[in-house]
Amino acid sequence: MPKGYLALVLHAHLPYVRHPEHEFFLEERWFFEAVTECYIPLIHVFESLVNDEVDFRITMSITPPLMSMLTDGLLQERYSKHITKLIELAEKEVERTKWNPHFHGTALMYKDLFIRASQTFHDKYHRNLLNAFKKFQDLGVLEVITCGATHGYFPLLGVKKESLRAQVGVAADLYTRLMGRRPKGIWLPECGYTSGLDNILDEFGLKYFFVDSHGLMYADTRPKYGVYAPVYCPSGVAAFGRDVETSKQVWSVNEGYPGDYDYREYYRDIGWELDYDYIKPYIHPNGLRINTGIKYYRITGRTEDKHAYDPGRGRYKAEIHAGNFMFNREKQIEFLADIFDRKPLIVSPYDAELFGHWWFEGPQFLECLIRKIAFNQDTIKLITPSEYLLKYPVNQMTVPASSSWGYKGYHEVWLEGSNDWIYPHLHKAAERMSELAAMFPHAEGDLLRALKQAARELLLAQSSDWAFIMKTGTMDEYARRRTKQHLHRFTGLYEDIKWNKINPQWLSELEDKDNIFPEIDYRHFRPAREATGAAVNY
Repeated sequence: MPKGYLALVLHAHLPYVRHPEHEFFLEERWFFEAVTECYIPLIHVFESLVNDEVDFRITMSITPPLMSMLTDGLLQERYSKHITKLIELAEKEVERTKWNPHFHGTALMYKDLFIRASQTFHDKYHRNLLNAFKKFQDLGVLEVITCGATHGYFPLLGVKKESLRAQVGVAADLYTRLMGRRPKGIWLPECGYTSGLDNILDEFGLKYFFVDSHGLMYADTRPKYGVYAPVYCPSGVAAFGRDVETSKQVWSVNEGYPGDYDYREYYRDIGWELDYDYIKPYIHPNGLRINTGIKYYRITGRTEDKHAYDPGRGRYKAEIHAGNFMFNREKQIEFLADIFDRKPLIVSPYDAELFGHWWFEGPQFLECLIRKIAFNQDTIKLITPSEYLLKYPVNQMTVPASSSWGYKGYHEVWLEGSNDWIYPHLHKAAERMSELAAMFPHAEGDLLRALKQAARELLLAQSSDWAFIMKTGTMDEYARRRTKQHLHRFTGLYEDIKWNKINPQWLSELEDKDNIFPEIDYRHFRPAREATGAAVNY
């Protein structure tokens, strides 16, 4: 019998980036890279574990924007072309490096990786990778949970409660349609919690969410078990706290595993280093050099003189680190079990894109860890939050503190000098959308289409990704443009609806460009007093 439990939680999210108006759009590569380097490798890990009958549990949030992109025909077609070009480049690299013993083995590895990714995408799941995750959920080894409809940052959108209801309601509806069941839990975008949010979660049948450690430790009443057991909010929805120790071992730049010198160096890519004429067909059509995904160097250390990457050596380190992670969790559980009157739970949440994209060996680490937990010890057992609540249905009640898992733990990342200008516009747009939803509760025809599109545009403008990118300054021009575009489109639709002058041609253009949530219910934006009690009890 285990002495305690470990909940591994992967948060899979990308902003909704789809541009049918351009044949090649740079930001769409965010999605293509994540599919090749993260989502398909994770699918391979789950397939390997299932095939070997390994008993495991993983919780994974797949956000509505990511679900929508995984199931979008245009992006599926573009990814098909992308992976085909990668295979072509890898085959050229195998030939180019055949006399270079330091790089040739790695080139062969990339060729095999891309071919297998293509086979998984095309042959096994017929271009719809969401069906893979649904399959693992149906097998009982993966618990897929939802997120905010467009990953809006709830504490700052909560000025207008209608925005929170729409973010949660639209997300739950999409999940139900694509996954065939209601979601049990939700990943709050950026782990952003604000008082009263749990009432909205309860309204849509959600049973649990996650907060950062200080969200529980600074709760109204200090939790008896710290972050090692959930608490119930007054609504009855459970809050699980993130464990600091496990986060540090994986996330820390200085102490985390991904910084090991033998792991692959992310920032040395042949798209920037090889002869321009050779690499030109595989970078941006306008000649802009970009990452290809083929990288031949290991981290080596804080130096520009990088050593050649050895895939075998990287795999070996992943095994070593998996063993170390498990050992530390065993000791952690043994200590907690001695002082608790219940079996403790360690919640370890991470961005899914860390595994494979930023940390190339991450999926190997994850598979080794799961196998070691299953066969090499009996102190800890993997579990999902919903399973833990079934084992321990009685928990302390308190109200978590307003918090996030961002820098400094609160709201500063999404509300500071570079991005604070967006919120008056978002709040005013939410007020107007609520007004429209109240005015037209039973719309039909072009009016219905326009109301649904207005809701889409507002939700897309609310994405926390735009404020985050403005803060980091990485692609801030794109983030500002997206925010302004969606607000402009929303305002145009609002005026057209109010003054009964809907332009069907312009509306069709918007429906083609911003086609997220095809079956969206705009009435989720109804004023709170009208919406109270309107949700179905699931």
